Formats: sequence, structure tokens, C-alpha cells
Amino acid sequence: MSDHIRIRRDGGILEVVIDRPKANAIDLATSRAMGLIFRDFRDDPDVRVAIVTGAGEKFFCAGWDLKAAASGDAVDGDYGVGGFGGLQELRDLNKPVICAVNGICCGGGLEIALSTDLIIAAEHATFALPEIRSGTVADAASIKLPKRIPYHIAMDMLLTGRWLDVHEAHRWGFVNEVLPAERVMARAWELARLLESGPPLVYAAIKEIVREAEGSTFQTAMNKITKRQFATVDRLYSSEDQLEGARAFAEKRSPIWKGQ
Repeated sequence: MSDHIRIRRDGGILEVVIDRPKANAIDLATSRAMGLIFRDFRDDPDVRVAIVTGAGEKFFCAGWDLKAAASGDAVDGDYGVGGFGGLQELRDLNKPVICAVNGICCGGGLEIALSTDLIIAAEHATFALPEIRSGTVADAASIKLPKRIPYHIAMDMLLTGRWLDVHEAHRWGFVNEVLPAERVMARAWELARLLESGPPLVYAAIKEIVREAEGSTFQTAMNKITKRQFATVDRLYSSEDQLEGARAFAEKRSPIWKGQ
């Protein structure tokens, strides 16, 4: 495990803090450590939600550590389980992940944010893909960003490397909420508590459907749902939680989710 990643668990919530002064940039060793953390999060049925953030008040994450690259870390080296930052390519991650952006979020840091499900940002947060200026490509962002925000805005960021302030990011739908810096983590934990109390099997089905549908037509995805060809949907439709949800509704009470 890396000295530059701090984790804290409270109930079914895992908090992951990138703590690598001064810019929370990620080298190969840190990326591999993050991969192991998020793999264990994925595989532990008792942990239901994760929050990822950066230490300090200036940087969420500056992305790939160019100083480490200059010292020998290969840009196409072994990033570990889940690819860069442990989230970018982690297979079958069917649990909610919240990103709490506490400052500069650029390059690979922005790609980590794109790999999460909800983004809460401080009023001073800024976003950019400056790879163009160092002669490389923001690979994951080139795939994901044009699907998340208007095409021309995404291409502007990719082709020019220009910075977005948090309010513009919110306007384009990239950020869910903008808050004073001192309230960001409290709000992230509030959302995590809400999700922790929800139905984990339904979350798993939602995430698999959304992920798989990106590369499918509407009808193909619908057919896979109705024929129970998604593993998470098949499990949900055969679960105690499915019956519990219906019973709780009929009995006008809050459901008790067991993840079974």
C-alpha cells in the first residue's frame, strides 16, 4: 500500500484521499495502490459507497506525475488493477462512487473524476485537459468527455487545453453541485449516507445497465434487461430485496435492504 493514499471507513462508506504533495499527482506506484484499494472496495459486500478526494485545499489531482515520468515511469507502464488511478478501467464496479473536488482537477485527475458517478466541487475548483500542451493525448477523456457534455465544449477542452471554472463545469452538467470549500466533504458524506441506506442490488443493476448500454442500441440493451442477460439484473429479480421493496411499499414502511 502507498504512503500517499489515505483511507477511512465508516460503516459501509469508504473514503479515499490522494495525499501526494504538492499537486496530488499520481505515479505508477500510487496508481497501483489505488487499484488495490478500489478492487477491495468492489469485492467487499459490506462496503457500499466510496468517496474519492484530494488532500489539501489547492489540488484535487493534477493527474499523471510528469516528474516521475521524467525519472523513468513509462506513460504506458503498469498502472495496476483498474488502470490509471484504480478507477478508470476497473471492471464490474457496480457500486456508487462520489468525487469531492477540492481544487484543481486536471489531466488524469479529471479522468478520475469522469470515472465516478457524482461530482461535488468547491467554489474555487477548476478543470482542464492540458495534455495537448505536453504533446500527448488525454486518452480516457477523449473517449468519455464528449459523451458527458456537449461535443463542442469537450473538443474545445481537448484541442486547446483551456480551463473551465466550476460554474461553467456545472452549467455544462459536468459537476452535480457547487459548494463553499468548507462544505464539500460534509455534502459528500451526506450523499454517501443516503446511498449507503439504499438498495445495493438495484445500484449494481443500474451501473451495469448504464455501462453496457454505452456501446449498445436502446433496443439491444432493453432486450438484455427483459431477458435477464445482465448478471446484476438477474440477481436483483431473484432477490429477497426485490420482494422486500414491494412489501415495504404495500405496508407503507421503509424497506430494509440486505443486499440478498
